[in-house]
This record gives sequence, structure tokens and C-alpha cells, in this order.
Amino acid sequence: MNIDFIRDSIVSEFYLTQHAMQKMLERAISKNEVSEVINNGVIIEEYPNDKYGPSCLIFGTTKEERPLHVLVSYSNPVWVVTTYVPSEEEWIENQYRKVR
Repeated sequence: MNIDFIRDSIVSEFYLTQHAMQKMLERAISKNEVSEVINNGVIIEEYPNDKYGPSCLIFGTTKEERPLHVLVSYSNPVWVVTTYVPSEEEWIENQYRKVR
């Protein structure tokens, strides 16, 4: 998947699943931060057969340098499925999954 497609698709709007909204509230992540990560981040994993439709995990940092992961379903329209701060227990440099 090309991240430019996702960025072009959210020029006007992207949508949040109920799960994404709940997690954003719990984790104090704003919609602006999600937008920053989508617009400036990189795709670190792709899930072509995800239950939400083809999706990918985007890593980026906010203007305040907060690292975030944003899972988006890139059907049209783009849906944000969830977002979180990557943990050091699961990620190396916030971009590579640790092998367990």
C-alpha cells in the first residue's frame, strides 16, 4: 500500500471506529495527533486480509514528538481502527516488532 493514497483520501476527512474513539479517550490521543501521524508517518506493517478490510499500521510522531501507531483501514473512506503509543516491550525503535 502506498501511504500517499491514504493521505490523499483523508484530505477532507477520515473516520474513527467506535473502538478508535474509545482508545483515543483512554489514551488522551487527539484527532489532530492522529492526522499528524497519518500525514507524516510511515507504513510499518500491512494487513491485506484484515477483518476490517485491507489495512496498515502507520508509525509517526506528533509535533510534540510523541510516538504513535495508527491502524487504518484504507478502503474508501479511510477508517482509523485504533491508535496507541508503542511499548518498548513489543517494539524496537517503535517500528520493528520484537520476536517472541
